[in-house]
Amino acid sequence: MRIAAIGVALVLSLTLAACGGAGPATPSGADAVVEVAATAPSGSLIPQRAAGAPRTLVTGLEVPWGLAFFPDGSALVTERESARLLRVSPEGAVTPVGTVTGVAARGEGGLLGVAVSPAFATDRAVFVYYTSATDNRVVRLRVAADGTIDGAAQQVLVSGIPAASIHNGGGLAFGPDGLLYVATGDAGRGAAAQDLGDLGGKILRITPDGAPAAGNPFGTAVFTYGHRNVQGLAFGPDGRMYATEFGQNRVDEINRITPGANYGWPTVEGIGHRAGLTDPLLTWTTSAASPSGLAYAGGSLWAGALRGQRLWRVPLASGGTGGAEPVGTPQPLFTHEFGRLRAVVATPDGSALWITTSNRDGRGSPTAEDDRILVVRLS
Repeated sequence: MRIAAIGVALVLSLTLAACGGAGPATPSGADAVVEVAATAPSGSLIPQRAAGAPRTLVTGLEVPWGLAFFPDGSALVTERESARLLRVSPEGAVTPVGTVTGVAARGEGGLLGVAVSPAFATDRAVFVYYTSATDNRVVRLRVAADGTIDGAAQQVLVSGIPAASIHNGGGLAFGPDGLLYVATGDAGRGAAAQDLGDLGGKILRITPDGAPAAGNPFGTAVFTYGHRNVQGLAFGPDGRMYATEFGQNRVDEINRITPGANYGWPTVEGIGHRAGLTDPLLTWTTSAASPSGLAYAGGSLWAGALRGQRLWRVPLASGGTGGAEPVGTPQPLFTHEFGRLRAVVATPDGSALWITTSNRDGRGSPTAEDDRILVVRLS
């Protein structure tokens, strides 16, 4: 049963826009509304860690999209347009290690999410999500002993995910259960999100070999449905799962993900209080967010905002049970300091966040340093 939602409006400064596109900054007096479905008493929040000042680790990237850490603390980064795979050391050294063949970059599509196998030490496997000429797909690649990746030697795990110039989804993440979660978009076809026979507008759960995971609610790869465009996936305390979602005209979302739930698109945008549909934990006006990457660390969710050009911190409460579980007051950080923020990933020890900018994606205003990887220490 859903927790009864309690609307709470919080007025915060922001920029003007909708659905992840470009848009000039609004005057400093403009307002955004954040609606929290259930507000957590301060005493119930998980102990919080503060974010330090960002430092630039890497400059000169071309539309970095996904980022995932290897066991040694280096990261594998995807570039959306070039289809390159880059290995980035903790010291900021960048090494091209391969190019994924078959990528057809157009609009919001291209080489998108990436995940490193939890069993990497033995299987040397990495997984990427990309837009081809006909669909979006998830493939498995292998890292050679010298660190290179043959982007042509692909094992296709999932194909037939609808593709378009917009709403391609693209997030990948391994859960605590060792299964791979795949975030898809509706490819501009809203009705597809409610069609359990269509892979668009869903979160999928598969094995590392691409089979539907045992225990999936519909006997297929589909884990949840009714999504418009999900890009960020994160796992918090007790394995709780969360996702960012782009709205249409009014609001963007963070959702608590539970098996078999229907998140309402296109019937509902935002908090709808509709029987049979799961409300988001919180919503922002689209100009404040357009949320892409999502991470959990230090008691909070951290969401990268493209149009909103800021990092959102969302404190979590202990003992969440699903549905509209209580969260603390969202806080915007680094507003307009670095432009559009895309990937947000916690380091393996949880001591820092790596964040990519997305100012060279055709919707930003790049500087000579863009695109960048920023490091934010948590204390």
